[in-house]
Amino acid sequence: MRILYIARYHTVTAERKIALLAAEQDMEVWLVRPRRWRDAYGAVSLPVRAGLAYRTVAVPMVFRPDDPHRCLYGTLSFAMLAARPDIIHVEEEPDSLAALQAAAARRVLAPRAKLVLNTWQNVDRPKRREVWWVLRNTLRQADAVLCANRQAELLLGRFGYRGETRVLAPQGVDLEVFYPRRRAAHLDDEPFIVAYVGRLVPEKGVDLLIDALAAMEAPSRLVLIGGGPCRPSLEAQVRRCGLEDRVQFAGAMSPMELAEYLRQSHVLAMPSRSTPVWQEQFGRALVEAMACSLPVVGSDSGAIPEVVGDAGLIFPEGDAAALAACLDRLAASPDLRTDLGERGRLRVGRMYSQERVAARTAAFYRLLAQQRDPEDL
Repeated sequence: MRILYIARYHTVTAERKIALLAAEQDMEVWLVRPRRWRDAYGAVSLPVRAGLAYRTVAVPMVFRPDDPHRCLYGTLSFAMLAARPDIIHVEEEPDSLAALQAAAARRVLAPRAKLVLNTWQNVDRPKRREVWWVLRNTLRQADAVLCANRQAELLLGRFGYRGETRVLAPQGVDLEVFYPRRRAAHLDDEPFIVAYVGRLVPEKGVDLLIDALAAMEAPSRLVLIGGGPCRPSLEAQVRRCGLEDRVQFAGAMSPMELAEYLRQSHVLAMPSRSTPVWQEQFGRALVEAMACSLPVVGSDSGAIPEVVGDAGLIFPEGDAAALAACLDRLAASPDLRTDLGERGRLRVGRMYSQERVAARTAAFYRLLAQQRDPEDL
């Protein structure tokens, strides 16, 4: 089976799933990805590495590659003529220009290949007429759509999509990077450390987390990992609350640096708050923390309860007092932290590791490949 995988991967960690797919005995994999990545944190060239089990085709990107809807790949063919794929997996939203571009190329260059798309979107946002046109056209051509959460799958049904769907996050956790701390005893003698990982934007609720820190009874510190436009206002909030010596703005990190910070923390908090156009779609930091056997506390926004399961504590979004109570509960009980951490590690291995995600994706490809087109019958 020949797989052409199109995605905006720009880290070795993300590409590990492609290597696992290529290790399947019945699969030959080609990866089409950006040649250069540029976002708010800077730009970097992405060389093609030698000695891989899969073929890599690096292409330029038109517009910013971190724009999920309006960016295009700088190619017309996506290497379809060379790859001769049985399945084309485009890790793009159905309402994106990139998905429409890849679907159009497939229609001309590889019409018998099955087309798979991905979606994270769990809110039916208002859409302009041209966006609806893109969405309907890509869904009409898609043989399957993999969904990052249950609500996204339900939303496809509301849009009239009748093809194959599965709830399967496209990217798993690299357990070779995110693993439990080796020595935990010294952490019991230090202040309780709460970690946050993500963008510093209003919908992520970081201001709520700062309020919760101020209300906690247990001696505690907060490490904010990530960047974003709200950093100046959050720094001002920290000063108003007199928390300068208890809050650290650590900035963006590599996966390896992030994993080490998580191993030195006691809990990860994700206080996301829903808006009319957004709810938490998955929460990658949750599963990375769970892989490190770190207990998690999350709001009930979007997919957070679905991802956490029984491996963490959930509080009503927007409720700083409830968040503080959850954090105090964990600070007071090392046994609860250990129990939730073990549950999280097991849950990641069962559902969210890159090995598990790759295996489920490969199984889905096989199922899809068995389905014959009506014109072939």
